[in-house]
Amino acid sequence: MKRLRVWKSVWLTGAMLLASITQAGAEPRTLPLSSLKLPPGFQIELFARVPNARQMALGKTMLFVGSMHAGKVYAIPLQGPRKLSVIADKLEMPVGVAFRDGDLYVSAVNRILRLHNIESHVNRPPKLEVVSEAYPTDTHHGWKFIAFGPDGKLYVPVGAPCNICEPDPDRFATITRLDVNSGKVEVVARGVRNSVGFDWHPQSGELWFTDNGRDWLGDEAPPDELNRVSQTGQHFGYPYCHGGTIADPELGRTRRCDAFVPSVQNLGAHVASLGMRFYTGKAFPERYRNAVFIAEHGSWNRSRKSGYRVSMVRLQDNRAVSYEPFISGWQRNELAWGRPADVLVMPDGSLLVSDDQAGAIYRITYRG
Repeated sequence: MKRLRVWKSVWLTGAMLLASITQAGAEPRTLPLSSLKLPPGFQIELFARVPNARQMALGKTMLFVGSMHAGKVYAIPLQGPRKLSVIADKLEMPVGVAFRDGDLYVSAVNRILRLHNIESHVNRPPKLEVVSEAYPTDTHHGWKFIAFGPDGKLYVPVGAPCNICEPDPDRFATITRLDVNSGKVEVVARGVRNSVGFDWHPQSGELWFTDNGRDWLGDEAPPDELNRVSQTGQHFGYPYCHGGTIADPELGRTRRCDAFVPSVQNLGAHVASLGMRFYTGKAFPERYRNAVFIAEHGSWNRSRKSGYRVSMVRLQDNRAVSYEPFISGWQRNELAWGRPADVLVMPDGSLLVSDDQAGAIYRITYRG
């Protein structure tokens, strides 16, 4: 296989996103946003440039964005010029951001931090307050998507500190909820290898989440998963069972797959399903109402790439009735020029998509 060299410089101009990718013996190529495939009537445009953009959280006047490798947290005004401000820096994997009562909460591996009254102090950010240091310091699957639930608690996942192992079930492979006032932590779900996206069903209020399947079982197994928590403390299979039916060849002999909660929808193998949200807006056609949009970051260990798209799962009576691409085209001929990391529904019903590889946030609208 020819050796690939990906230029680090990625730039955006207007509605055009250019990513220079070279292959030995080949000329650089540029890809416009128009190369992305969307359903008829939908349009995509550049919303803002944000280096290494990961999770997004909506404030009253600002959009907040975490990062994986940049160590920074950003703020972008929702009105007027979208000037990017750094409101926190030199943090360890500050992927997760969550806004509540004027304060911004940030995940940084073992710590949950808070920026008090942040929207009034974007130009001179306040000192970070430590809300909790109760989480493991392991960086393997240590980055955390966070969000406040309907109960007012901050939900914080803790990934497995490995590809496949039997970690302490009270500390790893869980989704927890944190009382930000008392510091009390409670386990909500177990057997979750690495969730980097979740949301609450707009009608039932139940927690739904994506989960990344283990590596090195082949190109087509195991699937990533979309799951639903119907009772606190349910177990979703890791490390004994994957995708509801695949017993792990190393650890699956001791537990039957039917002992665990099956997924609502098995997603593509190794697509790296990250941020997910229910579509609660009214700007898209009826078939998209309450559907699940998922940012599929893209595979790293398949012989042929998969993911690198935004997918959609439509539901009926808490059952998945379809799983299909919504936006595709971020990789061509085994070369990727973008990697979706999160999705977020805006008050006007448009959909934002963050892309940590291109350093961009896109806005999707429907114009019929």
